Amino acid sequence: MTHRGFSTGLAAAAGLAMTLALPVTPASAASAAQPATPEAAAARAADQAAASGLDALRRGPAESFQRIGLTAGGGGLFYGAYQRTYQGLRVVGGDAVVVADGAGRVRGTSAAETAAITVGTQALVDAAKAAATARAQLPTVDSVSTPEKVVLAGASPKLAYEVVVAGRTATAPSNLHVFVDAATGAVLDKRDDVKTFASGARTQAQPATVNVAGTGNSYYVGNVSIDTTQSGSTYTLRDPGRTGISCGREGGSVYSGPDNNWGNGSGTDLETGCVDVLYSVQTEWKMLADWLGRNGINGSGTGYPASVGLNDVNAYWNGSSTHFGHSQDNQRQATSMDVVGHEFGHGIFQFTPGGAGSGNENGGMNESTGDIFGALTEAYANNAKDTPDYEVGEGVNLVGQGPIRYMYQPSKVGDPNCYSSSIPSTEVHAAAGPQNHWFYLLAEGSNPGGGKPSSPTCNNSTVTGVGIQKAGKIFYNGLLKKTSSWNHKAARKATLEAAIALFPGSCTEYNATKAAWDAVSVTTVSGEPTSCSGGGPDFSVALNPASGSVQPGASATTTISTAITSGAAQSITLSASGLPAGATATFNPATIQSGGSSTLTIATSASTPTGSFPVTITADGASTDHTATYTLSVGTTGSCAAVTNSTRLDIPDYPASAVNSTNTVSGCARNASGTTKVEVHIVHTYRGDLVLDLVAPDGTAYRLKNSGSDSADNIDTTYTVNASSEAANGAWQLRIRDVGPADTGYLSSWTLTV
Repeated sequence: MTHRGFSTGLAAAAGLAMTLALPVTPASAASAAQPATPEAAAARAADQAAASGLDALRRGPAESFQRIGLTAGGGGLFYGAYQRTYQGLRVVGGDAVVVADGAGRVRGTSAAETAAITVGTQALVDAAKAAATARAQLPTVDSVSTPEKVVLAGASPKLAYEVVVAGRTATAPSNLHVFVDAATGAVLDKRDDVKTFASGARTQAQPATVNVAGTGNSYYVGNVSIDTTQSGSTYTLRDPGRTGISCGREGGSVYSGPDNNWGNGSGTDLETGCVDVLYSVQTEWKMLADWLGRNGINGSGTGYPASVGLNDVNAYWNGSSTHFGHSQDNQRQATSMDVVGHEFGHGIFQFTPGGAGSGNENGGMNESTGDIFGALTEAYANNAKDTPDYEVGEGVNLVGQGPIRYMYQPSKVGDPNCYSSSIPSTEVHAAAGPQNHWFYLLAEGSNPGGGKPSSPTCNNSTVTGVGIQKAGKIFYNGLLKKTSSWNHKAARKATLEAAIALFPGSCTEYNATKAAWDAVSVTTVSGEPTSCSGGGPDFSVALNPASGSVQPGASATTTISTAITSGAAQSITLSASGLPAGATATFNPATIQSGGSSTLTIATSASTPTGSFPVTITADGASTDHTATYTLSVGTTGSCAAVTNSTRLDIPDYPASAVNSTNTVSGCARNASGTTKVEVHIVHTYRGDLVLDLVAPDGTAYRLKNSGSDSADNIDTTYTVNASSEAANGAWQLRIRDVGPADTGYLSSWTLTV
């Protein structure tokens, strides 16, 4: 334990008395004013959908979702990215996305593919062994992170340690995420942040400021203006307005000088290479804003540094910076506009929902994303010297064989034009072929004319393009629905949905998107919109919670959430049937638009009989109806009044085994109108590092206390938590974690079962 303000070795104990009343009024159920902005309305609707487990957001009782980002897309839509947790552990591969509009309506959901999670949370392998196993995965190691216990989702979820090992493979830098089985010590998965421009098979290694506009003499695009920074009499190649963007020598500092003129136009000059990099990423940033509505590389106004002079016939993104090498003949830096756009495109892929993902198919789509953003950047710049095209790296001529990829015909360098079952086992740069081909067909068509190359289709069809700007919008807005299990079929569905949302009332864009996917052999996927109108208006319904228990005379509440699954929004009238005698149902509001939500209150009377009653909730839409079932339990034996339990937890000052205590209240069905008080007294030398969470029976965690929020001498504090939206029956767990920087972090818990 780290002692702040205490002498080491003192054992003065500070006690914490805490009273928790269960259940109480939840924040989600409290009256709230209509959000003032479309973004706030979308965020509120998305959070409610995630809490209710709507559609693809289904979750187990020990799981919850936390929103980690909200990105504005086109068509007035917002995309909320969610991290899944299981018993407080981060679930890798359990992420999800909720799409909502500015009116507060849910427009869709997507989630990474995973089986049900039922793993234990106690590791049999210690963290030190996991770190050693991870270290052994690279031949050259610079650093190893502290192992983090996570759940690795997928076909067979497992408890694992995630360890990040920085170093080098035999041929390239590496920032390797290693997942070690916490039960057996075996390596379950590996994912590298480093994304190279070209495959290893085609390359070989070689031994106080003022914002100003500088003049750059570049190699690839001629004389250009670049945004630089002045401090006193010194100028630097650091962007003054785009946070994080800079360029310097590999392993060195950002370039600086006494004047604001940069580069000499030579392909072998590294400062000239930085001119090309800075011009290209600044152009890409403008394209993202003007064409796609995105704020910078990470979507929140932040970019990342670049360096030139990498001693490799390659370029790469390592998760937080870009690095540019040179051509094989060493006559040019690998800093052309499409290469720079490609590498920062990896950053865009990483900082859209679902992150960088894993696997060859996902990796191929990541490589393709880089190629697409390179092509979009060239098109936006429309530079007379580096004219827009769909050839990748043609100016660099990396290994003396011209472009390394052809988006209009990937097979020109041996990459697949068409999707097949072999793509998930195809090397990632080659696996970029099908999506690159799709993008060209969507943008330009199969026979565009005007000097642009024809593109063979896999089904011998003719495709008419919609232009690169529209194609970019459709691609990017599909990308905003990405999850960590992203694949071509998911991208097909997401881009068809994006085409409808971006261009309402027009079938041209939807038809072209569909035709282009058909033309690269990515076939129809379940749930995709079947027409440009989305297949007719439809919606889905979910309840949170789906059951509740009351004593006669008391009330239960649940939230009814809906989402638009296709077509336009429609009016929905809500009703309930199957109520027990003496019970009434009230909806607030009783009529909603699909994508909205309502609160149902079921009030019982003293004469309502005891028992379990399935109540059918009917959502009567203008074009279709849906139902959901709420299970109401009325009355049990025994008294439910004033149940009080107390326990004392002595939290040691240094890491120790978990302290667990369980109390059970039997023969009593709790509900939101009852009162259960739990008094917990914590004895600990310094409580400033303690974090307290109350975990409901459905796995939702409510934060009671953050670290640093109490001083050691504040010993009597009452905490309350808003939780009446929860079904009270089940195990309520109080979790206490010591998060001091000198501690490894351990958990003590107290459980009340009602």
